[in-house]
Amino acid sequence: MIAASKLYLVDTNVLVYSYDPTDATKRQRAITVLDQLDLRGQGALSAQILGEFFVTVTRKIPLPLTVAQAERSLTNYVRSWTIYELTPLVVLEAVRGLQRFSLSYWDSLIWATAKLNGVPNVLSEDFSDGALLDGVRFLNPFTADFNVIGLQPRP
Repeated sequence: MIAASKLYLVDTNVLVYSYDPTDATKRQRAITVLDQLDLRGQGALSAQILGEFFVTVTRKIPLPLTVAQAERSLTNYVRSWTIYELTPLVVLEAVRGLQRFSLSYWDSLIWATAKLNGVPNVLSEDFSDGALLDGVRFLNPFTADFNVIGLQPRP
């Protein structure tokens, strides 16, 4: 399953912050991170993340997007980013990760997607910053020491 992988799998929360005006600091950081990843061709998403993004930005943020606005954003991501599919192997690996690392099922799917597609880093605020699980490192792009411009993970 490992193919031309990207350096970073972006979790739903990073995408959502770029559309949510509630926290201006996180919004700007998310936009900067996404712009840098897009510019360098280093970012990837998954079908799961796109689905979670759609539900969150149309129903769960204070100023939700319309369905048409969210669809436009999804279309742009699908056209310009690498999107990893949710496969039976990813689901099986996620269950293994859930048991081994005590992750939630949904977080385990993100970990399994990164692992099976050779993506070494996941950008998310939902995991322990710097945690390394079977070769996948979790980085919180909202911490002060995260190098947004260089997008270089800590060694």
